[in-house]
Amino acid sequence: MKIIDTHCDALLKLQLAKRGTFYGKEPLNFTNSDQLDTNFQRLQAGGVYVQFFAIFLYPDLPDNEKWQHALEQVDLFYTEILGKNPSMNHIKKWEDIDSLKEGEIGAVLTLEGADAFGNDLMKLRQLYRLGVLSIGLTWNNANLCADGAGEPRGGGLTLLGKEVVRLNNEHRIFTDVSHLSVKGSWDVMELADYPIASHSNARALCDHPRNLNDDQAKAMFAKNGMIDVVFCLPFIKEGGKDVGIADLVKHIDHFSNLGGVKHIGIGSDFDGIDAYMKNLNNASEFQNLINELQKHFSESEVEGFAYRNFLEHRPAARR
Repeated sequence: MKIIDTHCDALLKLQLAKRGTFYGKEPLNFTNSDQLDTNFQRLQAGGVYVQFFAIFLYPDLPDNEKWQHALEQVDLFYTEILGKNPSMNHIKKWEDIDSLKEGEIGAVLTLEGADAFGNDLMKLRQLYRLGVLSIGLTWNNANLCADGAGEPRGGGLTLLGKEVVRLNNEHRIFTDVSHLSVKGSWDVMELADYPIASHSNARALCDHPRNLNDDQAKAMFAKNGMIDVVFCLPFIKEGGKDVGIADLVKHIDHFSNLGGVKHIGIGSDFDGIDAYMKNLNNASEFQNLINELQKHFSESEVEGFAYRNFLEHRPAARR
């Protein structure tokens, strides 16, 4: 079955390897490196139809280096992922997904945290031009746009953050709430035309600040947005111990019972997690999740979770 995965951190791993600060001093080969959960061969083996690739910057980077680090990851997206793998097809606008041919995998560029552009909206517009189609305003810390899920203050969007959401709407860009504070997520729900939670689970089942409470989930569904469940073990079961695929399916079931059966997808966080469920260790094993889902849901519902819900709720062209 086809898979659309709305979050992975392969770009960060590629960058750290190239800089010699991760996995020794040898660059990673996106085509087949064992160090990449989402390498090309694994995406092929797992039936991935579209893979989202996040630009992510560590929050302790000096501000004057953040833009350069972001551009390095964009460059790796173009040179290592697209340039060396002809079957990886850059999704520059949402309609491009419909043009994918048999054997091709769509590649979507996203931004996890507005730190890359600071308060410079010219840089944000440049990211749009480079192909970024989804923007999360924060990682877990606070920045100039909003407070993240790990910021004790728990504030919402700043005036700058609200302007970014407005620009996202104008350019048919998702605004991602997965790392936002609760108040920030409510601000997004009020303002965003295209909200998404690219990699979050149900807080009712696992009380972690990165997960969404039931009211947030219901608001996302009412706004025609998507919640894409994440494979990070501490977001599935408190303590992150003895977690299996069946535990992840419970989150999908919970969101479905809240009215979200048409609004649930997959946001693995592969290459951003360091512990795995049995039989779901990398992108080549996505079909093991599908097999488990088929025990609990209809074939139509499983197809929805795997890829069809996303296709039906991606930002539509304005007429």
